[in-house]
Amino acid sequence: MRPHPHPVGLSRREVLQAGYSGLLGVGLPAILGRSLHAAPAVPVATSSPKSAKSLVIVFLTGAASHHDTFDLKPDAPAEIRGEFQPIATSIPGYSICEHLPLLAARAHKYAVIRTLSHEDNNHLMSTHHVLTGEKQPGGFFDKVASRDDWPCYSGGLAFLRKRDDGLPSGVNLPTFLREGPLTWPGQHAGFLGPNSDPWQITGDPNKPDFRVDALTLAQGIDVVHLGRRQMLLQEVNRQQAQFDEVAQSLRLQKDQQLAFNMLTSSRLSQAFELHREPDGVRDRYGRTTDGQSLLIARRLIEAGVPIVQVNIGRVQNWDNHGDIFPTLKNRLLPPLDKGVSALLDDFDSRGLLENTMVMMLGEFGRTPKINAGKGRDHWGPCFFGLFAGAGVQPGQVIGRSDVTGAYPATRGFSPNDVGATVYHVLGLPAEVEVTDRLGRRVRLNKGDVIESLFNGTSV
Repeated sequence: MRPHPHPVGLSRREVLQAGYSGLLGVGLPAILGRSLHAAPAVPVATSSPKSAKSLVIVFLTGAASHHDTFDLKPDAPAEIRGEFQPIATSIPGYSICEHLPLLAARAHKYAVIRTLSHEDNNHLMSTHHVLTGEKQPGGFFDKVASRDDWPCYSGGLAFLRKRDDGLPSGVNLPTFLREGPLTWPGQHAGFLGPNSDPWQITGDPNKPDFRVDALTLAQGIDVVHLGRRQMLLQEVNRQQAQFDEVAQSLRLQKDQQLAFNMLTSSRLSQAFELHREPDGVRDRYGRTTDGQSLLIARRLIEAGVPIVQVNIGRVQNWDNHGDIFPTLKNRLLPPLDKGVSALLDDFDSRGLLENTMVMMLGEFGRTPKINAGKGRDHWGPCFFGLFAGAGVQPGQVIGRSDVTGAYPATRGFSPNDVGATVYHVLGLPAEVEVTDRLGRRVRLNKGDVIESLFNGTSV
């Protein structure tokens, strides 16, 4: 048997774990997951490929300090101002941290909101709020992920705009947000069920031996052999139809075809093959986990995946309660600056910014006053977000925090508003309803679109 032609094949992790007997109809519907809920009450038009918008979420897990990145307070007292100096950006009159020189030079390509705000200071609940656009149902301190949670953005998109082309609606990489027994909410489709979950990819794409096990064909299986199995599968289905109810048979065949599409499509497989990129491109992103993950995000968007989330570091990577300044200066800011700048340049030069929004934010901000450990603690009332592409008017600084960066001095925007903005970009109406696990009809999002991002009237 000839070897598989690609370093990574194409399969969903559950399909591989269950074995290819699933392709013959043994348990595949359970593997791929069943839709547990009724169709949305409000019809959702399927966007054409030309009009469909995409999203890249650069998630600063643990929450980056706004005071020391995009909302410096150079005139504040030292215990608030911190150690970093401001540098001018390409937006007249706007300065950011001296350790973000590449992003400073590209400020005309993005907009910054300095007045994101909510009332919570807990990592898990705040992560859920930011990555779903809604508060966690029944939330309490360190409430872990559950199927009662609100769906992440790709989960909502997958449920409302189903696809059968072998591509997932969302991919999260390169880490899964988990620490010990705690799994962060906001990473899956919640009450919409596992069939709408994004794919979770774990692994360091900067390592020479990087491969995506979830997308690797089992040993001894190649696409040609799989094609023979599909012919056998069709015959099994023909015979099975004599015994099963017609509706169940059709449902089974649809799930099997979806699995086959996933296994044989090359677009998703090739997106992870970084050896296809010139060394110069990989170098521009930075030979780091962050940089190469952002490069994969660009390749996934080009392959047709509508939502990609890149977690910058392991869970709570930006949770700098102590020694914040050397940590930011030496470890966190340089690879972020390099990788996100390369992503913006690539999206711009390839025409991807027209239909893709890049959104960079954390779950909250950091306290205005530096603590005794020379760090900053959790602070939900005020934080920043960076937005570019998909109609966002670049070169804007939206909102102004007060003199200490503690609270919005102008209009604040909640994570619900961020969610409404995301769904607006994806072409999903704000009034769309879905069914939760208790059978109740609920609006997917109750925020307001941040119109100033798109109409250029900074507030």
